[in-house]
Amino acid sequence: MNELVMPSLGADMDAGTLVEWRVKPGDKVHRGQIVALIETQKATMEVECWHDGVVSELLIAPGERVPVGAAMARLNGAVTPTPTPPPTPTPPPTPTHAIPATGRALSSPAARRLARERGVDLAHVAGTGRHGVIRDVPAFPPPPPSPPPSPSARARSPLRDAIGAAMARSKREIPHYYLARTASMRRATEWLARTNAALPIAERILPAALYLRAVARALWDVPELNGTFGSDGFQASEAVHVGFAIALRGGGVLAPAIHDADEKSVPELMAELRDLVHRARSGALRTSELTDPTITITSVGDRGADAVWGVINPPQVAIVGVGALVDRPWVEGGAVVVHPTVTLTLSADHRVSDGHRGGVFLAAVDRYLQELEGP
Repeated sequence: MNELVMPSLGADMDAGTLVEWRVKPGDKVHRGQIVALIETQKATMEVECWHDGVVSELLIAPGERVPVGAAMARLNGAVTPTPTPPPTPTPPPTPTHAIPATGRALSSPAARRLARERGVDLAHVAGTGRHGVIRDVPAFPPPPPSPPPSPSARARSPLRDAIGAAMARSKREIPHYYLARTASMRRATEWLARTNAALPIAERILPAALYLRAVARALWDVPELNGTFGSDGFQASEAVHVGFAIALRGGGVLAPAIHDADEKSVPELMAELRDLVHRARSGALRTSELTDPTITITSVGDRGADAVWGVINPPQVAIVGVGALVDRPWVEGGAVVVHPTVTLTLSADHRVSDGHRGGVFLAAVDRYLQELEGP
């Protein structure tokens, strides 16, 4: 028997809420099938099944919030073994005391008498006896509860808090190093102009697809930037799954993966990116698209920034930043001319690579941006 568990979509996620089931007991399911919809601090996500089998039991109901790693359903009759789902954090421990649904704390007669004598509100006293029963009462009243948050505090975005927590952990635990390189985009922009002239408006290619292709193929040259770092150290990935940071309309960012990006043509990458953007903003991403990236690209050029130095999204070991297209003086054939250029940056994990290898990687990204004759 296998269990479908609440997946982890990042180091900052500790629980999720079931929105709906898309299967019922008795249904046959296969690996990769969408079986549920969950809501997290980041977005609403489609949950994929990790096993082939038959749904035996649904363990939670829509609206229930459960910790990461908790069982959501049981499956019988798995057909073939499948890879273990991404590791999940340990669920939070059960509180050491409990307050019944009535809101009144469980307490002994002696504790209630002492509380009256000492002016202590038992609602704010933790129970130390069996089943959380209050037996000991402090000699002095505990401090009053904190006042309710101000309207401005209540307006804080859970998504913004989650992103902040993940990035703070990344900066605290990962020894970042940073590199930058300015690349000419003259050939690339000319290629785009020729290619887009023959395409309908809805199918035209944006520079983002060129960056995806160049970064994915540069990982052939420097594979130590493609993978994850965990308790067993660095795990290189044979597949190149490039996450692309997408700004959400309500604020915040998600970086779902384009799978096997190094094997795809520029038009294919553009079509997949367009689809990802649409589904990210409509809450229709799959859990694997958020857990699979082996490197991430963050592009702020369309917001007018010349450059961005990203913070690594753990457990990945590198993130590539792409700035705006800017006309700059460029030396060509001994003469100074004007070229459209882009500033590429790399933030990488010093436990896995160093500045020398990072420089080789950025040079490779530059080279692939110039080689656009083929797909």
